[in-house]
Amino acid sequence: MVKRFVLLIAVLALVAAACGDDDTVDETTATTAAVTTTAAPPGQAAPGGTLAAVIADGKLDCGVSTAAPAFTEFAPDGTVSGFDADFCRAVAAAIFGDADAVQFRGTTAAERFDVLKSGEVDVLFRTTTWTMSRDASGEAGVGGDFGPTTYFDGQQMMGKRDRGFTANSGFADIDGAIVCSISGTTTEKNITEGAAAAGVSITLEGVVDNPESMEKFAAGTCDIVTTDGSALVGSKAQLDEADEWVIFPPSPISKEPLGPMYRQNDSEWADVINWTVYATIIADEKGITSQNVDDMMDIDGEATRLFGGDGELQTSIGLPADGFLQVIKQVGNYDEIYTRNLNPVGLFREGSLNARFTEGGLQYAPPAR
Repeated sequence: MVKRFVLLIAVLALVAAACGDDDTVDETTATTAAVTTTAAPPGQAAPGGTLAAVIADGKLDCGVSTAAPAFTEFAPDGTVSGFDADFCRAVAAAIFGDADAVQFRGTTAAERFDVLKSGEVDVLFRTTTWTMSRDASGEAGVGGDFGPTTYFDGQQMMGKRDRGFTANSGFADIDGAIVCSISGTTTEKNITEGAAAAGVSITLEGVVDNPESMEKFAAGTCDIVTTDGSALVGSKAQLDEADEWVIFPPSPISKEPLGPMYRQNDSEWADVINWTVYATIIADEKGITSQNVDDMMDIDGEATRLFGGDGELQTSIGLPADGFLQVIKQVGNYDEIYTRNLNPVGLFREGSLNARFTEGGLQYAPPAR
């Protein structure tokens, strides 16, 4: 049952109990403040806001990839791990003080936006690129809103060395190639437009997800596979004779800012998602980790505010005062999340766009004040 229906039933119960009282809601109950009975348009926030619905439900429904090495991986025992999965846990920790209060929903590239619009999930942390068409509403757009970029990525290609591909290969070297690409993604459009601009001819082999792409690639159905560079690095690490496969070109062929996506026109929920991500980045900037946060939460005014001390702002957006403290204690700061999940497959922050802004990267958070 989608959350907006659950919330609508709760509102009708409140109205019936009021027996003709005005339509205001007791402000002491933050999760039901400013609720109306107006149904939300598809893709927009449910009446009362997503935060209220999530709290009423007792868990966060988080849309993730069905399989993306290092970003989302479902184990046979049902556990879920990965960079994106940990940001789902961070949001659950901020809201409930419990990083495990999350239900993961694996989604394909084709269905993810419909699943979000319908209310089946509350947020997507699913290697989803922020683009104008996805941000825009109307016939030409998907109609979602995006939060901070958690991973700055770019599209690349991968092929076998024995077919003549090197790390310096480019579009000129893929003329006539069969290319595996996930259907309905920015990846598909980028490779098509890039090949056309370079004057080369390619044949697209559409696939549903990354595992299918890699299966066809390893079987020789495709000459090359293309997707985000991070996904190629993660997939290569799992291939037999990984040294035989090469990722190219050195500079990505596109910009792929990956981060959370949620339904439009719900500023409270946007604040919750955005500032949860920012809290992990600010903690990283200050050297505050899951191991030392209790000792460093008062090192300066910003840290004091961020972790629930004097001047905190979390309660103004519907979170417990110690919401971000729980995020760092239970999940970790940005660097801990990155290192734990991405370093094992060969993705490192140093020298990348995901390095701290003080070290030449783009990871930067607005001040918590």
